[in-house]
Amino acid sequence: MSLWTRISDALSALAKGASLSEVFEHLRTPPERSVGFAIAVVALGAKMAKADGLVTRDEVTAFREVFRIAPGDEAGAAKVFNLARQDVAGYQDYARRIQAMFADDPTTLCDLMEGLFHIAMADGFYHPGENAFLEEVSEIFGQTSQQFSALRARFVPDAPRDPYTVLGVSPTASKDEIRKHWRRLVRETHPDAMMARGVPEEAVRLAEKKMIDINRAWDQINGCGGHASHHI
Repeated sequence: MSLWTRISDALSALAKGASLSEVFEHLRTPPERSVGFAIAVVALGAKMAKADGLVTRDEVTAFREVFRIAPGDEAGAAKVFNLARQDVAGYQDYARRIQAMFADDPTTLCDLMEGLFHIAMADGFYHPGENAFLEEVSEIFGQTSQQFSALRARFVPDAPRDPYTVLGVSPTASKDEIRKHWRRLVRETHPDAMMARGVPEEAVRLAEKKMIDINRAWDQINGCGGHASHHI
């Protein structure tokens, strides 16, 4: 059974009257946990796509970049997206259930936020409605305003983008504190660590951009001019 078929079955259960609690409770443990992550991206992404009043081809393409969709799964993927858009539950309900599912794993919630930012920027425009959506979801996930600003700095071209914001650290922190924080981010972004968190293999590709961003920010703070070896 493909990932998309399993996700489609879960969302179909919602459409047939199953509660969000019942569906997400089923997705809390492996191997369904990776399905839980995927359904979170799709469901919240579909809700977010309505935030600017228009679902574009670029946003659909962004889903393809996060999840490699085989030709045989295209119909299932489309069904998932449409079911999520049509579901009467508000995105806040989805976000709260997802937060509960990954309450012991805030790093995975950060992975999810990155996927949502990737989709939001797919059409090249960061709509105020998308910002409000993402900011509220971030709050529900328990992220700090500093964490949200760091994500926005990495994904939104015209957002404030100093290296401290990108890393999510204070400019007044010591070099040693910043180095420790950077090392932790690098460890968390390693593909093996992401797979261990139940992140689908397809979504791990987003980590490549994150690794580039955090290493560039550390280089700027460390005065390496972008030529550091990045040994941690």
